[in-house]
Amino acid sequence: MGFIEMELYMDPELRRRTKRFAIGLIIIGLIGVILPQVISITLSFLIALMLIMAGIITGYLTWLNYFRSGLAWLKPFLLLSLGLLIAFNPVAGAAALGLLLVIYFLLDGFAGISFALMIRPMPGWIWTLINGIISLVLAAIFLVSWPFGSVWLVGLLVGMSLIIDGLALLGLVQSAKSGEGSGS
Repeated sequence: MGFIEMELYMDPELRRRTKRFAIGLIIIGLIGVILPQVISITLSFLIALMLIMAGIITGYLTWLNYFRSGLAWLKPFLLLSLGLLIAFNPVAGAAALGLLLVIYFLLDGFAGISFALMIRPMPGWIWTLINGIISLVLAAIFLVSWPFGSVWLVGLLVGMSLIIDGLALLGLVQSAKSGEGSGS
């Protein structure tokens, strides 16, 4: 029995917390499926805000430490410029975010499949394998429709991915709970 199996089989509190987390993922995912454009634009604004804040903080630190170095001002300038570009054109930000999501879904898919094969003797490993395969399919769907479908597809795919992640977690928790008494 591997470390992950032991943790899920032996710790009822971990199973409860994991189940609550999985249900939270499913709820947020449903919001993304129902309101995909809102989620896409919100994600664009959130990323813009983080870039702007990073630019301000980096600019302040540059002011304190490297005031006279022109090259040191490049990073704060780039962070602020990119943040403002995304804030004033969130649709373009959603398209760029879409490309990042393709990379995420590809990595998530390969990682999910690898993890599923690693825990294969564990009951419920198939849920993780299905999750990985679906992530690869989502990446392919997004690549075909990019950039025109980015505004609604980003929210929809993020929502679907969160729902599937939540269902996979619920499947693992349920398998661990049912396997607890069997001694496997």
